[in-house]
Amino acid sequence: MSEIANPASAVELVWVPGASEVAHEAGARLREFFAQGVETEYKGDVDLVTVADRTVEKLIRSRLSEVFPDHGIYGEEGTRERLEHEYRWYVDPLDGTTNFAHGFPQFCVSLGLEHRPQGVAPGEDGTLVAAVIFDPLRNELFTAERGRGAWLNGKPIHVSRNRQLAESLLATGFPSHKRHTNPNIHFYQEFTLRSHGVRRAGSAALDLAYTACGRVDAFWEFNLNPWDTAAGILLVEEAGGRVTGFSGDYVRLDSREVLASNGLIHDELLGFFSDMFAGRGLSPIPTPAEFAQARAANRKRNP
Repeated sequence: MSEIANPASAVELVWVPGASEVAHEAGARLREFFAQGVETEYKGDVDLVTVADRTVEKLIRSRLSEVFPDHGIYGEEGTRERLEHEYRWYVDPLDGTTNFAHGFPQFCVSLGLEHRPQGVAPGEDGTLVAAVIFDPLRNELFTAERGRGAWLNGKPIHVSRNRQLAESLLATGFPSHKRHTNPNIHFYQEFTLRSHGVRRAGSAALDLAYTACGRVDAFWEFNLNPWDTAAGILLVEEAGGRVTGFSGDYVRLDSREVLASNGLIHDELLGFFSDMFAGRGLSPIPTPAEFAQARAANRKRNP
């Protein structure tokens, strides 16, 4: 077992060690495909699918079935196996497909485990209990288990301590298809003007991982799927952050919207979303002098 695949002893962690090995194997295969280039197909309007997606999902399906034979698998590229079982893996073999297809080095493998004990209705969420996100180009392994914290290459990670949206670095994403029907461009513009900046790197799973380790202070996106978010949601929560829908409600795996943050700026973000959706007038963008004054006042309150 590789050193970074085991952030705590095998006695403490139940699912992460085995899943990390699978993620490392999948990531190694992605590196090979990335180095040689792959055939690209289209499954929708500018929605790229590569040979790598399908090949790596097949590898993950096979290996997870070996390591966790009683677990179900729900994959982006169509795998639906043993979904009636107590545990279910949400698998994105290549989050950041468009980046990958264009040679842009920002993508990952994402594995999130849901516990669905007897009595959970088919349309009801269970509990997310394990997360593994692996960036094969940076060799960064983000892991978490419910109640045991979050880790990056074996070292504990925590969300940032930034308390103001104006000083925060944010992340978001846009769909690769039907962008004209997505309202996020309006939120992107407003948040860009009211924060330290907004990054749009093209991998929701890595954006959530970066929120968990404090590289960004918050992440939001519309129209996501369970395989995009299952692992990242648990990472943020175990790193001390907060994850909700845009109205502050519990975020469901099929909710299609996610707002994750360090928790300290979450209410400010929710207020902003409320105003945007209601069409209420937003406060004017502060001048540099007003911003400096507000920052100084905040630092006095929170030294």
